[in-house]
Amino acid sequence: MLRLTHLIRLISLVALAILLASCGPYTFHGQQIESPTPAADFTIVDQNGQPFQLSAQHGKVVALFFGFTHCPDVCPTALADMKSIRQQLGSDADKLEVVFVSIDPERDTPDLVSRYAKAFDPSFIGLSGPPATLEPLYQAYGVTAIKRELPGSALGYTMDHSTYVYVIDTAGRWRLVLPYDLPVNDVVSDLRYLIKNG
Repeated sequence: MLRLTHLIRLISLVALAILLASCGPYTFHGQQIESPTPAADFTIVDQNGQPFQLSAQHGKVVALFFGFTHCPDVCPTALADMKSIRQQLGSDADKLEVVFVSIDPERDTPDLVSRYAKAFDPSFIGLSGPPATLEPLYQAYGVTAIKRELPGSALGYTMDHSTYVYVIDTAGRWRLVLPYDLPVNDVVSDLRYLIKNG
């Protein structure tokens, strides 16, 4: 009986050690901002004439992506991935705000960008505006957007741009930069952690 008691105690201690080991600090898959600071705030008027303000999203994790509606591959792939990520988050999906900001305001009207984003998921927010509004935002997040002429093409030009997703936590701090090719499961893990832990 004494040996059985010792065995049960030993098993309990081993289980506790495993549990404590699994409770260590979380390691992000995306590129972590070493000293999180308040994300650069902005206000852009949406297609309904209503202002969207980043700082008003406190309490949600915001995934901010910069692209354009005529993008042939990267933008639709990124938005399709974000749709899949929302689905995998399940009941936590309503705590994630996906915001798509145009880097091509010459062609992307607020209405066009909104319809484009919502075609992937009705909850997505698509924003565009005058260059004077958008340029400081690009600079604040280090977004690259370069117009490249396409002679002989019906499109006329395309936009070469950075392909990161910028993640702002529930307290409005810029926490992560997610590379375009980061696996969806890793993104889900990072976003779920921020949703649960701020």
